Amino acid sequence: MNKSEKKGSLVCVGTGITLGAHITPIAKSHIEQADIVFITGNTGFMQMWLQELNPNVHDLQQYYQEGKPRSRTYQQMMDEMLKAMRQGKKVVGAFYGHPGMFVTPTHKAIKQAKTEGYFAQMVAGISAEDCLISDCGVDPGRVGCANFEASQFINFQRQVDNSAYLILWQVGFVGDTTLTQFTTGEKYRAILVEVLQQHYPADHTITLYEAAATALEQPRIEQMPLVDFIHADVKQITTMIIPPSAKLKVNKSIQAKLAELEKQRSAPALKSI
Repeated sequence: MNKSEKKGSLVCVGTGITLGAHITPIAKSHIEQADIVFITGNTGFMQMWLQELNPNVHDLQQYYQEGKPRSRTYQQMMDEMLKAMRQGKKVVGAFYGHPGMFVTPTHKAIKQAKTEGYFAQMVAGISAEDCLISDCGVDPGRVGCANFEASQFINFQRQVDNSAYLILWQVGFVGDTTLTQFTTGEKYRAILVEVLQQHYPADHTITLYEAAATALEQPRIEQMPLVDFIHADVKQITTMIIPPSAKLKVNKSIQAKLAELEKQRSAPALKSI
């Protein structure tokens, strides 16, 4: 059988953050037309709502367990979706938020499906970052913005530009090198603060953010000094926003070159004799 003739497909879609309100028409259409829908980021309300769109919903959340390596969990999720696809089914993976943002199984499953010659794609969804920009008034285009996963940020020597916004994701289990914990404690958060104090003063105001999961909820937008984060209440979905602590520095040599180019562009052209 030619690769293009293989039955079965895999489409990973995002359901958005706020239940029922953030899903796009194309994502909803894929869910409705699927033979089987795999879901995660699941609440009881989400599962009931998705079952109204497609009764054949299977929950992948069952593979998460405290003390179990998340790499194994991700592999099991991936295997479930690919197994159904190889059986010739039209498979949809419906993931909370954006299906490509901190969702390892989607990227790996789509890559594997394409390698095997199946149709596979990712459909964007409204992400936690989209909600953060709206709720907290962060404009990445104003002074710039850098995003890092919190554990990766402290485990590697990342370059920090403190004249831009710094956003750290998954601060609730920062420092979990075993990938088996859902939360880590104050000693781990103290290490993150220690790293950040190399670039920001201890009293620099940060924001802890959690997007609203339903239309009846309000987002968490809590400001505090950086050092107070050690004792803060954090969850798996908590994100840290660090605003700039320094002003942008002018690159005078580049500005001079740009000014010269503008001068040349504006100069009248010489007429030929």
